[in-house]
Formats: sequence, C-alpha cells, structure tokens
Amino acid sequence: MTDNENMDQDQETEVSETELEETDMEESAEPEVKEKKPKKEKSGKPEKKEPGFFAKIGKWFHELRIELKKVQWPTAKQTANNVVIVIVCVIIVGVCIWIFDSIAGGVVSALLNLFGKA
Repeated sequence: MTDNENMDQDQETEVSETELEETDMEESAEPEVKEKKPKKEKSGKPEKKEPGFFAKIGKWFHELRIELKKVQWPTAKQTANNVVIVIVCVIIVGVCIWIFDSIAGGVVSALLNLFGKA
C-alpha cells in the first residue's frame, strides 16, 4: 500500500469511529426500549407446561431449605441469655402491673367508702 492509501484508510477509520460514538450517544439519550421477541412457531416441540401443584410445593421446600442454610442461627449461650432477659422483663412488667392494680384497687375502695356503697 502507498502512503496515500494508508492515510485514506486512517481517515475512514476515524470517521467511522466518530460516527459510532455519535450513534452511541444518541442511543444512550433515548430511553431503553425492550424489544419484544417474536413468538416461536410451533415446530413439533411440546410447549413447556406450567409446573403442577406438587412440583410447586417441592420447589418451595427446596428454596426454603436453601434460605434456612443462609440463616445465622444463635448459639446455645446466646439463646440462654435471651431467655433470661425475656423472663426478667416479664417479671418486671408483671410487678408494675401488680403495683398499679393494687393502687387502682385502693383508690376505688376509698372512693366507694367515701361516697357510700350504692
């Protein structure tokens, strides 16, 4: 090739690269439109059927098993600690309710005694 032919090819390459960049910029400015795939014609192959009821249940249990493997289960020590915390909280709330009930009962008794039993 001669130098002139090389220069012509370089210029053509540069032009085609700028054209590609411009078309890329134009395409990126437009929102992406998903092209619908044409439906395949029946070619003797049986259509894929939706899985049956029991297949769906089996798939659900399989996925459940996979997800349960991902769970970070607490240790025995953490579980015991949480149980103790819950029991202590239940006792504290029970005592608070007992105190409030005793005070409310005393107030009601005092009011009934004060105004007479009707």
